[in-house]
Amino acid sequence: MGVDILSYIFSFVVYVLLQGLVLNHINFLGDVNPYLYVLFILHLPTGCNRTMVQILAFLLGLSIDFFSGTIGVNAGATLLMGFLKPHMDKIFSPREDNKMIVPGFRTYGTNTFIQYASILVLAHHIALFTLSAFTFDKLHLVLFKGVCSTLFTLLLIFIIEYYRSKRRIDD
Repeated sequence: MGVDILSYIFSFVVYVLLQGLVLNHINFLGDVNPYLYVLFILHLPTGCNRTMVQILAFLLGLSIDFFSGTIGVNAGATLLMGFLKPHMDKIFSPREDNKMIVPGFRTYGTNTFIQYASILVLAHHIALFTLSAFTFDKLHLVLFKGVCSTLFTLLLIFIIEYYRSKRRIDD
């Protein structure tokens, strides 16, 4: 149990630093960025306490806001993702007891994980760009940025998941 907590703390710090120092500076087609830090939320175990998921999501978003110079935008979007995650876990989890399963290609199956991750990442990104625009006047631009960034982020997530699942099979 202690090793799991330490690995999640390490993952949290790595995702925040990677996003803040590297990925925030990648601008594809102008405003399309990968937001890989959401993988931390996706990889929280399915049986994790809802309050803990919300707290971790908020702290993760707040940490990213610190690096991004935004005030609460990432925190709000990750809070929404943290709220939706337990509901999506119930829908997509391969087992009924769904206790302490870490979502991924191996545990959920490739197609199921792709659907699971796509819904949560798209919800996060649409919320993120809606909060940053703070208006519905540019809804088409919000949707474009949200969908393009979602595709970019999902590509990175699926590459990581592919290698993660291959590594686990080889072990």
